Amino acid sequence: MSEDAERKIQAYIKNMPSLPTTVAKVLEVCNNPKTSPADLNQVISLDPVLVGRVLKLINSAYYGLGQQVTSLVRAIIMLGINTVKNLALSSAVLRNLTSKKDFQALDMDGFWRHSLCVGVAAKVVAKKRGVDPKQAEEYFTAGLLHDIGKIPINAVLSKEYVMAVSISDRERISLHRAEDKIIGMNHAAAGFMIAKAWKLEGAVGDAIAYHHSYLEYTGPHKDVLYSVVLANRFASVMEIGFSGNRYPEKIDPSVWEYLGLERDVFDEIEAVVNQEIEKAKIFLKIE
Repeated sequence: MSEDAERKIQAYIKNMPSLPTTVAKVLEVCNNPKTSPADLNQVISLDPVLVGRVLKLINSAYYGLGQQVTSLVRAIIMLGINTVKNLALSSAVLRNLTSKKDFQALDMDGFWRHSLCVGVAAKVVAKKRGVDPKQAEEYFTAGLLHDIGKIPINAVLSKEYVMAVSISDRERISLHRAEDKIIGMNHAAAGFMIAKAWKLEGAVGDAIAYHHSYLEYTGPHKDVLYSVVLANRFASVMEIGFSGNRYPEKIDPSVWEYLGLERDVFDEIEAVVNQEIEKAKIFLKIE
């Protein structure tokens, strides 16, 4: 990769809107295993927009409660700390990174629909496998943000990105391989730079960095990573959204084996995923 290209990408990431102070504080508080709903309430209550989103989520059809919840602490207890953390992170990222000027070579709506599908499908797969619902939001956020590295490359190297998409089509190779060829860096590497800048440690950062090199991964978040890999394949096969990759690689059999799922799972979850995408759009306000 040329030094000039790397410098441009790093400069873009440095100038990306940082996570709002409240969201950064929410992540910090939630990373402490001793955090209580009261601790989280103290942070969130300073941000009226976030308070509104949390209450909107708990009172939405998504949770189907018979009564209105107006207490923030109660909402946090019912949703779980992990869910609230990931709602705060997901909505902040979407609020900051939905500018059409950053989408030169990619279609913004197609990109976010693909990302949303991967997040939802990862969460559906997690639930199907019996993952605790309060942990399942981590799968959603990891899937939603897995391709975030495409944004800086596409924004500052749009001509090269058009070439990468074109070579991916012409040579029938996966887009991340075409990115390596043309730019000398792929979106997973650029995404890892964002994850470091935003201190997205753990499963979300690992899924962003390793979703195309998952066989090399030796960290503790294999379950989330492999679920995102499977969900990414699902979104491509079912053609839900489009993030520039017409020739995704088949996933290694070890992923199916690790997750304990059969290939027909795509047909099983398709209807649920489509329903969940519509629900997720409501509380994340993606049009």
